[in-house]
Amino acid sequence: MGLQQTLSRDDVEAMIGDGKAIVIYENRVLRLDSWLHKHPGGDKVVFHMVGRDATDEFNAYHSDKAKAMSHKFQIGRIDGVWKNFVPPIQGGFFRTKEMIDDVLTISTSSSSRSSSISSCSSSDEVHIHNGSVAQKRHNSFNSMTDSEEVQKVTIASPSVREPPTSAELIAEYDRKLVEHDLKKYPSLDYRTQTFITNKYRELEAMLQREGYFKCTYWGYGSECVRYIILAALSYYFLQTKWYLLSATCLGLLWHQLMFTAHDAAHRAITGSFFWDNIIGGLIANYISGLSIGWWKSSHNVHHFVTNDPVHDPDIQQLPFFAVSTKTLNNIFSTYYNRLIEFDAAAQVMVSIQNWTYYPVLCLGRFNLHRLSWEHLLIGKSPRHGEAAWLRYYEIVGVIAFWYWYGYLLVCLQLPTFSIRVCYVLVSHIATMPLHVQVTLSHFAMSTADLGVSESFAQKMLRTTMDVDCPAWLDFLHGGLQFQAVHHLFPRMPRHNFRAAQKHVIDFCKIIGMEYRIYGFVDGNKAVLSKLEDIAKQASILAECTNHMKKEATSGLT
Repeated sequence: MGLQQTLSRDDVEAMIGDGKAIVIYENRVLRLDSWLHKHPGGDKVVFHMVGRDATDEFNAYHSDKAKAMSHKFQIGRIDGVWKNFVPPIQGGFFRTKEMIDDVLTISTSSSSRSSSISSCSSSDEVHIHNGSVAQKRHNSFNSMTDSEEVQKVTIASPSVREPPTSAELIAEYDRKLVEHDLKKYPSLDYRTQTFITNKYRELEAMLQREGYFKCTYWGYGSECVRYIILAALSYYFLQTKWYLLSATCLGLLWHQLMFTAHDAAHRAITGSFFWDNIIGGLIANYISGLSIGWWKSSHNVHHFVTNDPVHDPDIQQLPFFAVSTKTLNNIFSTYYNRLIEFDAAAQVMVSIQNWTYYPVLCLGRFNLHRLSWEHLLIGKSPRHGEAAWLRYYEIVGVIAFWYWYGYLLVCLQLPTFSIRVCYVLVSHIATMPLHVQVTLSHFAMSTADLGVSESFAQKMLRTTMDVDCPAWLDFLHGGLQFQAVHHLFPRMPRHNFRAAQKHVIDFCKIIGMEYRIYGFVDGNKAVLSKLEDIAKQASILAECTNHMKKEATSGLT
């Protein structure tokens, strides 16, 4: 295919139907099959963009060098407006070239059936709900419509009204969430979403011109002083046998360091893939014992499908937390590639999640160790391309961490088993504010799926909120309280977030969206309220399920 060849929607669908990874970028058709196993950000983010116009997502996360490299994968162009497909990873159905040709053959050979056949649009919408695929088909070969089926059942048994199943209750609750968001946020029609997209691109260009994407290295000066003080205090208290104070200072050091690791993972420090990964790995792996590669893989997907219960790993927290009723039924996680069950343990924990929120987060770092080792041992990170070396750098780093922390410090420096256990617990619990910070900006926000016509900018603002605090407290939040700004501009250095916030607020006024910002206390209240609401829904579903079981046991129908 020539680079300037115009490809139709059927052409693109047929290639995706044959298993090719096709993405639209600036009206250019990119085939990324050969790049999937080399992509430094992991293959999952590419899969979520297949069949879609990924221009804004691509520009938000890539350097100028990466943008220029996109020409290597161009196989053609498109003309006019591109209507997004639902990607295969999200349940999208795609016809192969043979299937499309068969439809065209039937269409031309029988004029009486051409209108009904042509209604089988190539843009059939497919969504995954509660782990099952529900496809909306426009197929006139079905002689009975959905409403006729309902009417037929009603006529057959007018006096019988069975209680709704748990799946039906979940679907109804989710439908109401979608309806709420459709009323609250700008229309999803092409004109409105194009207006939002154009204004977002104008804002991004202005921030680029004004230097907001340049790292202010002086901002790390005070942070390095803070790191040194915490490390020195931890060592001093260790030597003077104030072990719990030593553990607390070490945990606070880990907490503060991860803000810089976050910057490095987004390549917001030097802009160099190599050096930012060296910095990020040094902090995350060697000093903190966590995998920066795991974090990048998970976090990148989170940024692309923010707050989607089926696809976003950051809100897939069963059995401890559920922030969407969709997870109150078994769902298939496209990130972990496995079924996440709402089992007996989840039923208990979710029913009290508004009470266990803080206690569970106190132990959250232990789960990060598990996920890090799983990522490194299974080898989910890229094994080819410029990111191939990172896995080995990370494995050495985590081993080095457990040598200095687990052996030299905990085993050799601490006198008794009980003190060792307390030291490990306290040092890990001291990082709990970081887990609160991460969940605060998303748990209370929308988890509704508004479809593939929603613009990148609107989705980020709908699913993310900022946390308000005085400037002198920015060090405590590490800049992550500006999550809405960060999600719109993930490569912007966090020391520029506060200055950029006023421009984002103005942008929201222009496009007619509410800029969600809470104080720290009110933000926590909003999260706890959301957790309590889902806990109540879980109790209702449990009662419904128990009622149906009793009826089945008693023989009632």
